[in-house]
Amino acid sequence: MGSHEEREQTLNQLLAEMDGFDGRKGVIIMGATNRPEVLDPALLRPGRFDRQVLVDKPDVRGREEILRIHVKSVKLADGVDLKVIAARTAGFAGADLANLVNEAALLAARKDKPAVEMKDFDEAIDRLIAGLEKKRVMSDKERRIVAYHESGHAIVASVLPGLDPVHKISIVQRGFGALGYTMQLPLEDRYLLTREDLLSQLSVLLAGRSAEEIAFGRISTGAQNDLQRATDIARSMVTEFGMSELLGAVNYDGAKRPMFIDMPFGSDRGNYSEETALKIDAEVKRLLGEAHDTARRVLRERRATLDALSERLLEKEVIEAEELKAIMGSVPPKDPDGTIPLPLPDAGITTG
Repeated sequence: MGSHEEREQTLNQLLAEMDGFDGRKGVIIMGATNRPEVLDPALLRPGRFDRQVLVDKPDVRGREEILRIHVKSVKLADGVDLKVIAARTAGFAGADLANLVNEAALLAARKDKPAVEMKDFDEAIDRLIAGLEKKRVMSDKERRIVAYHESGHAIVASVLPGLDPVHKISIVQRGFGALGYTMQLPLEDRYLLTREDLLSQLSVLLAGRSAEEIAFGRISTGAQNDLQRATDIARSMVTEFGMSELLGAVNYDGAKRPMFIDMPFGSDRGNYSEETALKIDAEVKRLLGEAHDTARRVLRERRATLDALSERLLEKEVIEAEELKAIMGSVPPKDPDGTIPLPLPDAGITTG
């Protein structure tokens, strides 16, 4: 893509300086980067930066230890359990956890509390994940649509296999454009997802739209983010993960190019024919259609629960996991093969 004289001169000088250290003993050169994929191969050859150490995001034990360091300067109430907080913050880096402790301390200070309580940490997690609350007035009609939308997400997420449990449902506006949200928190760190897990995620994402269809007979623009995320997952299943029986175990995604700030590249696709492109589009549409049907089936089977949960959400605005379980009642155990755990009639996180 052309040359960059200043960059090349800097690289050549660095390589010359590193080679000059060969005759000296006891000299170790260390470097750090957030972009290892764009490093010049000459930097990574033996005798240069030839040992790479990955500093990844911490697991649940690492998050607990990091939290213990940051809470040393904060007075905690007796009921604070750092193990629970670590379990609820999957994907948080060290800086995120430091920000979490600071945010919880600020919330406690604003309420003149003598110590930071578990409730303050819960609210701080909500702020970091979903954004700040917005005091915006909505019409009763729109609040009802949002309540059914989020209730649809929660019910399907509670029924289908391979999904993280629902921790909280809210129709309080947060962040940029989110009119409500359904928060799922993992019980453990997960590094692999099966095809059934991804299909269940698709159904949860499309459950909000399905709930609107069932309750009101029409759809709204509230499912825009859900549709985008679901489409991305379905396309990845087909083009990256080889999870399509029609197209087989082939990667159609093509090589990922590095993205320099000053050297933008256009969108790249794999090396396949137009006929294959049509099959990929058809497979993505089929996966989304089947997931949509599954969501509608689950919600129609539990229409009474959908109405009760939505009315309760309109009344309280926020529903925690324990209350959701009480409203849902007994959920049949999920089959080990990942199938839907109930007979369903034929069909006729998630933000809202």
